[in-house]
Amino acid sequence: MEFLLTHYDYVKWLHYLAFISWMAELFYLPRLFVYHAENNDNKDFVKVIKIQEDKLFYFIGQPAFIVTLLTGALMLFLNPTLFSLGYIHLKLLSVVLLIIYHFDNLRHLKNLKNDKSNKSGKFFRFYNEVPTIIMISIITAMILRPF
Repeated sequence: MEFLLTHYDYVKWLHYLAFISWMAELFYLPRLFVYHAENNDNKDFVKVIKIQEDKLFYFIGQPAFIVTLLTGALMLFLNPTLFSLGYIHLKLLSVVLLIIYHFDNLRHLKNLKNDKSNKSGKFFRFYNEVPTIIMISIITAMILRPF
């Protein structure tokens, strides 16, 4: 435990790196969904997009998601006084929303992979804005600490 406390900044550093990687996946995967939905008639293109979607989610997004949650939980465990700060509750609510969005991406990924999606490119263009709004609330909570 003492080792972790003395290396808290390294845990936070890893948390930030993982969060940035996770957000990259959350920003880009729905953009791939746009291309996928708008080019369903081009089977060769869709074949390539399906590979990109899978690799992005499973090899970048999923590991980054896990590391983000583990390091975030570890920081809360090592510094439980964070719970007494109002802004942390906004951050945690935002994280819950990102987790829901992450798994909703997985649902869309599976539907598109199995050619069962009826969502349009326009839908995915709007859907792609969700993580930006949530990220703004996280950054606001962490930097401005409004309450």
